[in-house]
Amino acid sequence: MHVGMTVIFQNPEDARPDHEVYADDLKLADLAEPLGFDSVWGVEHHFTDYTMCPDVLQLLTWVAARTTRIQVGSMVVVLPWHDPLRVAEQVAMLDVMSGGRLILGIGRGLGRVEFDGFRVPMDESRARFVESAELLLHALEDGHASHDGTFVKQPRVAIRPRPARSFRGRTYAAAVSPESSRIMAQLGIGILIIPQKPWEQVTAELADYRRIYREVNAADAPPPIVSGWTFCDPSAERAREMAVRYIGGYWRTVLKHYELRGDHLAHMKGYESYARLQEIARDDGGADALTEFFLSLQVWGTPEQCFERVLDARRRTGAESFVAAFSYAGLPHADAEASMRLFAREVRPELAKIAPAAPATAPPGPAASATP
Repeated sequence: MHVGMTVIFQNPEDARPDHEVYADDLKLADLAEPLGFDSVWGVEHHFTDYTMCPDVLQLLTWVAARTTRIQVGSMVVVLPWHDPLRVAEQVAMLDVMSGGRLILGIGRGLGRVEFDGFRVPMDESRARFVESAELLLHALEDGHASHDGTFVKQPRVAIRPRPARSFRGRTYAAAVSPESSRIMAQLGIGILIIPQKPWEQVTAELADYRRIYREVNAADAPPPIVSGWTFCDPSAERAREMAVRYIGGYWRTVLKHYELRGDHLAHMKGYESYARLQEIARDDGGADALTEFFLSLQVWGTPEQCFERVLDARRRTGAESFVAAFSYAGLPHADAEASMRLFAREVRPELAKIAPAAPATAPPGPAASATP
């Protein structure tokens, strides 16, 4: 099983100088290859302390330059906030420089503060995402970008450097609504799962996605990638205590950043499926219940418990890749590093035995041939 890690650069309540948060999370990214992880991932967010990574491809370029084997993944590039032609150029350039080590993740965004900051109407996000994704995916396959849509009007131009390898089989999208899952199947890309819904709902939506993918593409969908907020500790009691405090704390930052205690998503075109979540979050005990539920989906405990939690997600989704977040919500760096090292030493090798230790996609060439 492919095992990666992600850094997210959270600074809740501005408790520390931003540059110190960066220094600590970059230290974790530097540890990933020596500890045997298969990939390093980054996220994209803007304007707040929720996640301070406004350019995920720039971060991944830094990681790729400091490593030789490990893959780099975007979780995700939010296409409605970008000119898709520039994204195509940046993706092609990074992939060429890294020797084909990029796993491309794309999405459409959920934070109103970010749409407002970029002056992009949030109710246009789905249509903008689809048009941008169509341009991006076609450009990465044939080396030329063009599109004549409602939001994206691009005359035909060349992508230079030309993409050296196909992105089929190594492009994923974060999909958290049934409508989004259908769009991803039609675009021919995989699914990145950040657990936040009941597993039964996730598996039902995956089944729908796989059916549509097969109908449209005459092939089986790639296995999804599952991410999880992770805390690993020798003591089950301490692991529970830290998970409640910090993984639970991360979920509270989600509630704040996405304004889940409001009601705007219920009336926002393309986001109607979030209405029930906002309704629960507004209830007096709803936010606490959601926090406990989110905890139940993540990966925390002793090494044996963490292993079983990842296996449970794999059994439910068919995922062959797991991406762990070790630093979040103000968790002290020493604890994040200790958790990552213990997971790498005792959990990652056992996960690698489940299936061949291949990456989410295996690019050809020397960069993919080295072993941990």
